[in-house]
Amino acid sequence: MDMIQSLNWRYATKKMDPSKVVPQDKVERILEAVRLTPTSSGLQPFDVIVVTNGEVREKIKVIANGQGQVTDCSHLLVFAAWDDYTPERINVMFDLVNAERGFINKDRESYRNMLLGRYPGRGPEVNFQHAAKQAYIGLGFALIAAAFEQVDSTPMEGFDPDALDELLNLRSRGLRSVLIMPLGYRDAEQDWLVNLKKVRRSHDRFVTEIK
Repeated sequence: MDMIQSLNWRYATKKMDPSKVVPQDKVERILEAVRLTPTSSGLQPFDVIVVTNGEVREKIKVIANGQGQVTDCSHLLVFAAWDDYTPERINVMFDLVNAERGFINKDRESYRNMLLGRYPGRGPEVNFQHAAKQAYIGLGFALIAAAFEQVDSTPMEGFDPDALDELLNLRSRGLRSVLIMPLGYRDAEQDWLVNLKKVRRSHDRFVTEIK
């Protein structure tokens, strides 16, 4: 299927078939799409944790208000944003770009210094919220990639982030959970949403053109 067909095919899967496992090559391509997500200043201020352990997912299900996709999926993606922009984190990414490209760009170094002078002083909560927005972009890429791979998925915010952070020991890594996304295959006989028409506003009501 092409991209639009794939997006029409996908939906927020409510019931997954726990007997079906997403092939690892598909999972890797979905993760690679997330890795290639554009982020503000190229900082990539979030990580993705892939949870396949059944016991851990049972605990996450409790944290996620009993949502069955957490345990019925084959892979659970946790999007965790940086808890702050620190000079070290900023420098690591700028140094990586310089090393990979093999040269130092004067304008980009000026931009680095601007970020170093501005971001750390804004405070951890402001910086976390900014990083969390980048994680949402990553989620969007994951949803599109999953649809292209004909893998079902569900974007989820309905969980206790503090409890999930504790369970996965994220705070010790300077991370805070933002979103979770199960990957699996729909149970077409049990999912009440599977055959319902996808409803969106019409193009004319959604898009404004300024010419």
